Amino acid sequence: MEEKKKNLLAVLHILREYSDEEHILTQKMISNKLNELYDLDLDRRTIYKNMEILEEFGYDISDYSDNGVGYYLGDREFDKNEVFLLCNAIHSSNFIPPHNSKELIQKLLSTQSKYKREEYERVNFVDNNNKKDNKEFFLNIELLSEAITNRQVISFDYMRYNKDKELIKRREEPYYVCPYYLVYMNEKTYLIAQSLNHPGFAHYRVDRMQKIEVAPEKKFIELENPEDPYQYAKNKIYMYAGENISVTLRCDYGILDDIIDIFGKDIVIQEDDLDHFTTRVSVSRQGMIYLALQYIEYLEILEPSSLREDMKKYLFKGNMKYI
Repeated sequence: MEEKKKNLLAVLHILREYSDEEHILTQKMISNKLNELYDLDLDRRTIYKNMEILEEFGYDISDYSDNGVGYYLGDREFDKNEVFLLCNAIHSSNFIPPHNSKELIQKLLSTQSKYKREEYERVNFVDNNNKKDNKEFFLNIELLSEAITNRQVISFDYMRYNKDKELIKRREEPYYVCPYYLVYMNEKTYLIAQSLNHPGFAHYRVDRMQKIEVAPEKKFIELENPEDPYQYAKNKIYMYAGENISVTLRCDYGILDDIIDIFGKDIVIQEDDLDHFTTRVSVSRQGMIYLALQYIEYLEILEPSSLREDMKKYLFKGNMKYI
C-alpha cells in the first residue's frame, strides 16, 4: 500500500510540475521522469491506473482521448492569469515587506507548472524599491484579526518619522482602542477602530503600529450598527481624519471615471453643460482639499462656501511660492 501511495504522489507531482496545456506529457515522458526523479519503473498500465485514481479524486487530467498527445493537469487551484494578477499585486504593494512578498509569490507560483513560473520570471523583473521593510507587519495583521474576531480591546504604540527618518512614538502613553475592521486603501492597510477615550471612529496605519497587545482588563465597545465602520472608511478620501461634510462639485466629464471610482456609483450626476457635471459627495474637509488640489484643472468646489474660501487660501499660498 505504501508503494502505491508513493507511485500516486510521484505521478501527481510530475503532472503539477512538468505539464500544462502547452507541455503535454506522453506516457514515455512520464515514465522517464518517474525513473529520473524517484527511481521508479512503472509500466504503462500502472501509470494509466494512477491517472484514473487522480481523476476519481477530482483532478482535472486531460488525456490522449482529449488532446491526441498524452497527459496534462488541467484546472488548478488558480489559473495562470489569476496567479500572475495576484503576484503582480503583491509585488507592487508597498506595505508588504520584501521577504514576505517573495514568499507569497513563490507560494502562488507553486500552483503552476515550472514553465508558467519561468514565464512569470521572464516578464516581471523590476524591483519595487518602495516596499517597507516592516518585519512585524504580518504578525500585526494576525494579532489584529484575532482581536477583531474575539472582540478584545488592544493597546499599541503609534509611530511617526522624525527629521532623521527614524520611527518614533507619537506619544509616550499607548493607544487603547476597540478594533473593528481592517481595510486596504491607497496602497496601505488601516485598522478602523474606536478609542476608549474619544467617541467616534478613527483609523490607524497598520505598518505604523508597534507593540500590539490585548488588554483584557478593558471593556470592548460593541457596535450598534456593523455598517458604521464601513461607511466611515468609504467616505474617508485618502484616509484623512475629521467629520464628513456635504460638498457640491463641478467637474469636467474627463474625470467622471475617477470621481465614480473614488465616491462610488451611488452619487447623483447632474449635467451642467456639454463639458461639465455637478455632484454632491460626503467627504472629510481635508480629504476634499487634497482631492481638489490633485484635480485643480478639472474640479471646482461650489459648496460649502467656507470650504471654497479655504481652497482659495491654499491656492494663494501655493501660488506665492512660485512668484
